[in-house]
Amino acid sequence: MAPPDTESPPAAARNARPLVIGLTGGIGSGKTTVADAFQALGVPIIDADRIARELVEPGEPALAEISAIFGSQCLTAEGHLDRAWLRKRVFGDAALRLRLEAMLHPRIRRRMLAQIAASRAPYCIAVIPLLLETQQKDLVDRILVVDAPESCQIERVASRDRLSRDSVAAIMQSQADRESRLAVADDIIINDRGLDALIAQVQVLHQHYMESTHAS
Repeated sequence: MAPPDTESPPAAARNARPLVIGLTGGIGSGKTTVADAFQALGVPIIDADRIARELVEPGEPALAEISAIFGSQCLTAEGHLDRAWLRKRVFGDAALRLRLEAMLHPRIRRRMLAQIAASRAPYCIAVIPLLLETQQKDLVDRILVVDAPESCQIERVASRDRLSRDSVAAIMQSQADRESRLAVADDIIINDRGLDALIAQVQVLHQHYMESTHAS
């Protein structure tokens, strides 16, 4: 794990809301495992993907808009969003993907901001897988990147999602590259040595973040 620097965010930002740590990383890097480890320490987790799923539940306005764009074939027989179908539909069509993102991302951002404002914890973790791609660095005070060798990412996702290695590689190519994420990172967790090593890095950063908030 890269040692955290000692610079703290401006006092005004810390007083107005919790310290917001933006957790990001490529597919298969281990973001969920890291978020779970922080949550086990009592840290609030605000997850962009979880909010996105909530926004497209049956009865939500966003689901009706998606259905209007893509037709009823984007829904299951039970009226839920068919995520696998939608993923395949937009993956090769940049215009459709951008249209979908333009509809969902502002809603996700508003809900994340509301949850951050409601938190009374010293700091919270905002899990934003596409933090760089959606240009949301302004939403957070620090960026924590979960990093792993690309070979590990491919192996994990291929096993987890039952995808071919070529399919996983194509998804990775659609995301920000590893070097770009590391270049903007304030803190880095390296996920290449097993769960115990990962949790140890989380504990070190948790202590650092708590000390930063108490020093304000």
